[in-house]
Amino acid sequence: MTGPRLRAVLVEAFAAQPCQGNGAAVVLLEQPMPDPWLQALATSFRQSETAFLLPQQSGGWALRWFTPSCEVPLCGHATLAATLALGHWELLAPGMSVSLASRSGPLAVSLLADPSGTASLVLPGGGLESAPCPEYLPALIGCQPLQFWGSALGYRVALLDEAVDLEALAFDPGALQAQERPGLVLMQAFSGDSADRPRVLGQSADYQLRFFAPGLGIPEDPVTGSAHALVAPWWLTTLDRSQVVGWQPSARRGGMLCESPAADLVRLTGSGHLLWDGLINAGGMPLAGGDWSVCKGC
Repeated sequence: MTGPRLRAVLVEAFAAQPCQGNGAAVVLLEQPMPDPWLQALATSFRQSETAFLLPQQSGGWALRWFTPSCEVPLCGHATLAATLALGHWELLAPGMSVSLASRSGPLAVSLLADPSGTASLVLPGGGLESAPCPEYLPALIGCQPLQFWGSALGYRVALLDEAVDLEALAFDPGALQAQERPGLVLMQAFSGDSADRPRVLGQSADYQLRFFAPGLGIPEDPVTGSAHALVAPWWLTTLDRSQVVGWQPSARRGGMLCESPAADLVRLTGSGHLLWDGLINAGGMPLAGGDWSVCKGC
């Protein structure tokens, strides 16, 4: 099969070493592509998200994210992966910043010069709204949350006692019910000596979380930027810190530095590992169409 070949990479985001963190495919488009094509490719990649970058006539890029089953309005790890991909393709120089147009508005990202393979992104943050814990949830997860919240993002958040072994906690994510299915965050503070905690870019983790989203086709997401952006403001206030370090003890673990550069915004900084670099053979596929007007800030 012959036809246009599109550049693509797979980046393991929020990972300090290979086969860790959260994998995201990143595809550099040459023109708008129809949504069924984008979805079919994301389904074929079978990553928790696939990021599509489209160059804009005015400069910069528009960015969209697809899980294997649907498009999502915001994805932190795939945005970090897209930023590192732009650096790999020499379309963004170390030390430079750019604004990516997305369904959630313009997202400021930066490729850091030191250390290499590190980037930062600014996402909407906060917005936790106190809510009653669903009656079925404690029995499902095996413990009673200390606090429970909803959010405008659609995720539900439960704070667990430090004594709960979050890493070993096991339950069937498919049993989550309607309001929790789009995203459930289980989080807790780290206890004990900071020297024994996981480290991210040389700093000890302050809290950890796990994220489950069966409603998005993701039973458990390895390292979830949007979840950390949602809860980091609460941790910054609770711990009275200007920066906190979040960790995700999933099978493909990883973490990030979190700080708030302005009200309702969170900057996430993390590293990534380029797993593969290649070309997609687009021959025989529809090569035009698609409405990218959903991206705000173009």
